[in-house]
Formats: sequence, C-alpha cells, structure tokens
Amino acid sequence: MLSDFGLTHNQAKVYIAIARLGLASISQVSKVSKVRREDVYRIMPKLEKMGLIEKILGKPTKIRALPMEEALYILIEREQDNANKRVSTLIAKKDEFLKHYKPFRMETSTEDSHFTLISGREGVMTKELTMVKKAKSAINIVTSRDKFTQFFYNYDKALKKATNRGIRVRMILNATQHDAPILNIIKEYESSQAPLDLRYTDQRSTHYMIVDYKEALVATTVEPTLRETPYLWTDDSSLVGVLQKNFEGLWHASVELRAIETERVAEKLVRVLKDLRPTNHAIFLYESLEAKYNVLFNYLKLGLENGEAGVYVTSEENPSQIREAMEKFGIHVEKYEKTGALGICRSEDIYLAGGEFDIATTMNSWSELYNRALKNGFKGLRVTGETAWFFKRKLIPELIEYEKSLHTVMHVPMIAICAYNTDMVIEASNPMDLYNELLKAHSTVLFSGMSKELGKIEIRKA
Repeated sequence: MLSDFGLTHNQAKVYIAIARLGLASISQVSKVSKVRREDVYRIMPKLEKMGLIEKILGKPTKIRALPMEEALYILIEREQDNANKRVSTLIAKKDEFLKHYKPFRMETSTEDSHFTLISGREGVMTKELTMVKKAKSAINIVTSRDKFTQFFYNYDKALKKATNRGIRVRMILNATQHDAPILNIIKEYESSQAPLDLRYTDQRSTHYMIVDYKEALVATTVEPTLRETPYLWTDDSSLVGVLQKNFEGLWHASVELRAIETERVAEKLVRVLKDLRPTNHAIFLYESLEAKYNVLFNYLKLGLENGEAGVYVTSEENPSQIREAMEKFGIHVEKYEKTGALGICRSEDIYLAGGEFDIATTMNSWSELYNRALKNGFKGLRVTGETAWFFKRKLIPELIEYEKSLHTVMHVPMIAICAYNTDMVIEASNPMDLYNELLKAHSTVLFSGMSKELGKIEIRKA
C-alpha cells in the first residue's frame, strides 16, 4: 500500500521497520525489514531527504521515524507537487503541439451514433465530467454509497459550478443510512450555498446519470466499479425517457435526508441489536443517560418480547432508579420481575458473590442465571452490566482480565453487553491503552452519541 504513496518496495519495508522499532540502529532495521544492511544504508539518505526519518546523534547512530500519519501527509504532498509539475509541463507541451498540428478535413457521417460503450476509469470519468459541465437545466443521478463519495471527490468543483448556475441537481442514494463521509459532503455543500437535493431509497438500482433529460450514462452492472464496468452513453430519446421515468418513480418513493435523521434512528438501533446472537460479547460506549437507556432498554425489551430472560446489573445508578427509568421507557418491570423474566441487581450481587471479586465465581454466577432461565421456560438469556463498579474501586486491571476471560471462554450461550461511560474511560490512567484492550476483548463494538442538530441518538456498529 505504501508503494502507492511513491515509495519503492524496499523503502516502504525499511520505513515500516523503523516506525515499529521506535528508535533503532541500522542492524536492527535490517533484521526487522529483511532488507540487506548495505541496501538499508543506501535507502536511509533518501528517506531522510523525504522527511520521513530523523537521525539521532550518538554511538551508534540511531534512527527514528516520523509518525505514520504525518509521513503519509508528506508523501501525499510530494505526489501532489510532482503531479502539478507534470501538468504544467503538459500544458506547455500542448500549446507547442497545437502550433504544428494540422487536422485532416473529413466528410461527416449523415447517421449519428446514439449509443456508445465506454470502458476504463479515465474514459468514464471524462464522460461524466463533460456531461456535468455541459448541463443547462437538470442533473439527475441514482448511485450507491461508494459511488456517491467517489463522484463528489472527482467532480466537486464542476458540480458546485453547475448548482451556482441554477442547475437543479437531484440525487438518489441506494442506502438507508448515511455515515460521516456523506454527511461531510452535505455540510460542505450547505456551507458553500450550493444546494444539494439528496434522497435515500431501499430499492437497488444501477448507477446512472441523466443530464437535461436528453442524454444519459448508465453502468452495465448494479454495483459498478470504474475500473472494470463498462458504461453505456446514449442520447436516444426512448431510452433516456425510460430512465427518466424510472428516476421519477424512485424519487417519489425515496426518503428525504431529514426523515432518515429523525424517524429511522430507532429502526437502525433495533436492527443492530437484533443482529446480536447467543455468545456475542459486545462493548457499548455511551456519553449520556439518554443514550444508555435507549440502547440497553431496547436491547432488553427485544429479548423480553421474544420470550428471553434479561438481567441488568447496576453500578452507576441504583436498582430503583433503573426500574423507574425502565417504566418510563415502556417496559412493564413489575410484570416481568414477577414472572422471573427480568432481574435488576447491584454489581455486588454478581461480582462479590463469593465475598471478593473472582473471575471464576463470576462466570459461575452467569452460568447459574442462564440455566435458571432455561429451567423456567425462557428461550435464552441476555444480560447487560454497567462497569462503573470497577472504576469506582480502581479495579481496572481486574476488569481487563475479566473481559478477556469472558470473551475467550464464553461457553454460556447468552448475549452480553458491557456498558461503559466514556467519561470514566477517559479519566482512567492510560485511557488509550485501556480503550484498546477493551476493544480487543469484545466481538462487537457499539458507539452511541448525540446528534447536535437533532438531539437524537445515533448508534454505530464497528
């Protein structure tokens, strides 16, 4: 991958070795990179000239690598400079070439071609850009999420000029949810006062673009990639008319961006939680009580309504506060507690069952709760626990060891979500190390945050 940034194969191997070693000698770099020592000596000045490594004076001389992200920015800027020089040279050569070029005069065909097959990334990109620049009244596009970001990355300036000329751009995205890249594009257009009319649809459709209701460019597969998929260009009125009719049908059946934001957040959350299966061990990081209630209560409610038992282990709040919050959320706590379907207990009831915290004893407690649920006729067991108890007692090493053990030997076929208040994780010593250890100790990671614009919960699965 680093070769794409302009490094040779051996330069990339040497730089990665230095970056991993931290502070290294030539012999160490040669051993780790598996590049001959004499070749390493030849490569070092080149990497130093690029600004990717530094020499630390001493005996012996040590080498240190620039942090990876900074190094990649330097390489990108270097490639950009090379590209700019290349373009400037070509522009100068273009003018020189045109001075000497003498075109032939040929008779034009009386029959125009209404269909053209375009293959190759450059050919498709050139045609799309030409169509956008020529547009006079309307641009209508149906596309996928990946093609959406790719499209705006390649034609950002041309699209902004088109909208500023008063051309209406309508786009239908084949996705029921949007993520950071899509939102960033939308915010950028809003800030530049270039209107972007975007909708979402569940219906799968091939990528196509219609300009001024007169010409269209259509991918020949449902999931196009510029490198492999041929595109069909046409100005045939019948085919363009069919595509435009299809677009209008999709447009009226699609959902506006704001509707996705405000109405489908709960749907997205439920869909993610429904995907969890027995023996799944998930970590959930939240920033507010609202986020915690929305995710954990929905998680338990889905199980209860499906005939499963549920256990909620409190530590950030007491059981009475959780019961009250669950009732307000719409869970009939008293009814479920009477049937044994729902248990709300303190952290001490689980983690200090044997008088002191012990991983084996805690695992046995979960096994007993699972067996009891099955014995009482429930389909399964889903549990969730607030982990504030470990932070309050400064049992972080024990918490990490417990999470690793639970993840490694989760023989109990229950579903578990471990709930972490992000403030507690951040305030712990070495929060990044703790965060990384926790992520490694879980099969599923759920993030929750607040949408500043709409005040709604957003849930993402990683």
